[in-house]
Amino acid sequence: MIATLRAALFYVGYTLITIVWGSLSMLIAWLLPYRARFAFIVGCWTRASLWWFKIACGVRWEVSGAEHIPNRPCIIMCRHESTWETLFLQTLFAPQATLIKRELLWIPFFGWAYWLLQPIAIDRSRPRAALRQLIKVGTDRLEEGIWVALFPEGTRMAPGQVGTFQLGGAALAAASAAPVLVVAHNAGDHWPAHNFRKRPGLIRFHIAPPLETAGKSTKQINNEAAHIMAELMASLRPNA
Repeated sequence: MIATLRAALFYVGYTLITIVWGSLSMLIAWLLPYRARFAFIVGCWTRASLWWFKIACGVRWEVSGAEHIPNRPCIIMCRHESTWETLFLQTLFAPQATLIKRELLWIPFFGWAYWLLQPIAIDRSRPRAALRQLIKVGTDRLEEGIWVALFPEGTRMAPGQVGTFQLGGAALAAASAAPVLVVAHNAGDHWPAHNFRKRPGLIRFHIAPPLETAGKSTKQINNEAAHIMAELMASLRPNA
């Protein structure tokens, strides 16, 4: 009962934050240059949402491997288990273009504000066109000094469940020769997908050393990234 009440309190605050800041972003942020716009939206809405999640639901987090973050933007391949990492990634790697399904941009307030951040919004019903778009737009973003983040398993996974790495991120890495940062976490233990209640505790967020991709094939990069992810996930749940 307490967990349900805390989750309800969180969602009330989260919804209000999203409506208020999404509206302000549509009124003000579009007037700002891209980097200032990203800081305006993410610096307030995302951080406020995460702060309220910590207060309302009793969830903390720690980052290991921050020393592996390079000085220049690269490609982030992150484990996808919840909503938490979609928020947290934007506070750690900024400015950032995230690979998303285009339907997310249609969500009132949230999607409207997200559109201002120039994500890579693809049509999943057209996989070949989506891959070409990812490579073209993703390479452009990297050259502009913008991080590119994606979830290589393609969808949210249950804690402990391992999905197949899709080739999009590796194809972008092969085309751009940008390093890849593989990131794993256990956020699904505390903000589980399709579950209203949240579980108090500690989210552990692990960043692996950069995977160099110059001269490697798409398949080789994908296999190496998947192997690194498996090792990180095993370290998060050693007794699983």
